[in-house]
Amino acid sequence: MTALTLPEPIAAYFAAEHNPEALARCFTAHATLKDEGHTHTGVDAISAFLAEASARYSATSVPFAIEREDGFQIVRANVTGNFPGSPIALAYRFRLERGRIASLEITA
Repeated sequence: MTALTLPEPIAAYFAAEHNPEALARCFTAHATLKDEGHTHTGVDAISAFLAEASARYSATSVPFAIEREDGFQIVRANVTGNFPGSPIALAYRFRLERGRIASLEITA
């Protein structure tokens, strides 16, 4: 099996999965994150959401595919955790800017 090569900010995002402070460093100052029907704007709001989600779901994400589309990097990952429907394949739609994540939308 060939290892999946992810751009550095995206690889750092998945590597820091249960470390909200490290996750926050992956984002630009005015980044947006859309997940669970809500939009979180700015590093503080994103960090707070990710910390709460990590504590609630104890989810582990394993990326298995990446494609590029209209300036976005779309990563598919198998996600397992303490939530209904686990495990599930999710799509992470990243827009990168100057070596950081400017926007991220997570969908099923």
